[in-house]
Amino acid sequence: MNWYDNALIYHIYPLGFCGAPKYNEGGAVEYRLNKVLDWIPHLKEMNVDAVYFGPVFESAEHGYDTTDYKTIDRRLGDNASFKHICDVLHENGIRVILDGVFNHVGRKFPQFVDIQQKGQSSEYCGWFQNLNFGGPSPMGDPFWYEGWNGHYNLVKLNLRNVGVCDHLIDAVNYWIEEFKIDGIRFDAADCIDFDFFKRIRSFCKGKKSDFWLMGEIIHGDYNRWANPEMLDSVTNYECYKGLYSSHNDKNYFEIDYSINRQSGANGGIYRNIALYNFVDNHDVNRLASTLNKQEYLPLVYTLLYAMPGIPSIYYGSEYGIQGRKENNSDDNLRPSLELADMEHENTALYRHIVKLGQLYRAYPALRTGAYEKISITNQQLLFRKVKDDQTVYVALNLSEGSYSFDFGTHLSTLTDLLSGKEIAVNGGNAHIDLPPYTAMILAQEVLTDSAPEAEPKETKPASAPDRTPTELQIGRRYRHFKGGEYELMAVARHSETDEELVIYKSVNDGQVWARPKEMFTGFAGDARRFTLI
Repeated sequence: MNWYDNALIYHIYPLGFCGAPKYNEGGAVEYRLNKVLDWIPHLKEMNVDAVYFGPVFESAEHGYDTTDYKTIDRRLGDNASFKHICDVLHENGIRVILDGVFNHVGRKFPQFVDIQQKGQSSEYCGWFQNLNFGGPSPMGDPFWYEGWNGHYNLVKLNLRNVGVCDHLIDAVNYWIEEFKIDGIRFDAADCIDFDFFKRIRSFCKGKKSDFWLMGEIIHGDYNRWANPEMLDSVTNYECYKGLYSSHNDKNYFEIDYSINRQSGANGGIYRNIALYNFVDNHDVNRLASTLNKQEYLPLVYTLLYAMPGIPSIYYGSEYGIQGRKENNSDDNLRPSLELADMEHENTALYRHIVKLGQLYRAYPALRTGAYEKISITNQQLLFRKVKDDQTVYVALNLSEGSYSFDFGTHLSTLTDLLSGKEIAVNGGNAHIDLPPYTAMILAQEVLTDSAPEAEPKETKPASAPDRTPTELQIGRRYRHFKGGEYELMAVARHSETDEELVIYKSVNDGQVWARPKEMFTGFAGDARRFTLI
């Protein structure tokens, strides 16, 4: 099994993430993408295995209109700075996946400019799909060419041309040699020539046997693209839709049907493919803006992590941020974010996703076990994941009322790994009560720091950190590991649970927050969560 078959992937759209100008006007290099280095403790806390960067190479506007496949966009940095970013991510056990925009290029692509300047005498006339001099283009050129999906600022490449393929393979070789990348996501993969995919697979696997090849596919039989001759994986748009609509429509039968059709234990059609699963990305509305109720968010993410395939998180959505397309613009889906500001978003969802990452890492059955439905209604779903001798149960209740499941199990004890609650098993029968909008992940083993069969992540070699809890001093300021500064106001006790809570105030905007003392004084990975200033 390769690393990518059970990876957790974090997706960043760099130009938006960094707040880069909408248009590349040339000028000085700005090292905006260096901010991703500050996010590494955050990624490690989430148990992320790889960062998938959207377009990073020089373009005129949004990154999908490439002008140079070997130069980092000056709005993000330069080749040296991006090499450093890749090196540091690798040192911290995080792999790098780049967006391969090989179906089309921008109008400032040098070979296209050569045709604009030289006309039919250009040696690159065969590089572009259906280019001919029988009439003008909609952009005013004295020749016509095919634009991707009717967009004439995106010039479609002719991937049957040997020169084009050589140019692209040379670029990929440069990415692997210079930046040591670990995979490629192919934009508009359904438009790309199959022979090109076969050639690039042979090349990439020859360079790195565990190199990951994933394609963007919206519709169709995924087996056409994901197979031993072409790609390793494709985007799972079928379940993307099912994940949110099964909750909005209160119809778990929809997502259960799709999962069974794809990967069911009794013969799913994609059982040999680890599909790339997601709930939102740079092209579609954020999940928190799509769901009818915010209470569904933890349920959807629990299903994302528990269903067969490779789960991915789009930057910021782990905090439930919102964003919709407006006026045919994707800008709201691709915001500039600062980690310190995320403390004011849905931190409860983030903690839930961190816990899911820990469980995903610790339980092989959750990652790659076979999916077997046990019980289903419109608003409740119970299934199990089985791998070798390990069984994990997943229960979901999206209704506004409590619900009970009774089911048979061969396990003698069960624990809800999300809450730590023990579940009674009597004579092979288990009974669970799910409050409204609640998920449970049940197993016989209990997650500890040395969870059963957990696969340790690579980490940058370092001396053992000081694990002494942070000292609490009322009235003093503390810096959060993501950058924000706070004043400690009091230590209180929860009126119902007697749990100690730290009460603290943001120095920036005065908002008051409460957090369990154990979390405030503890660590996020190897980073102290709050440090006394």
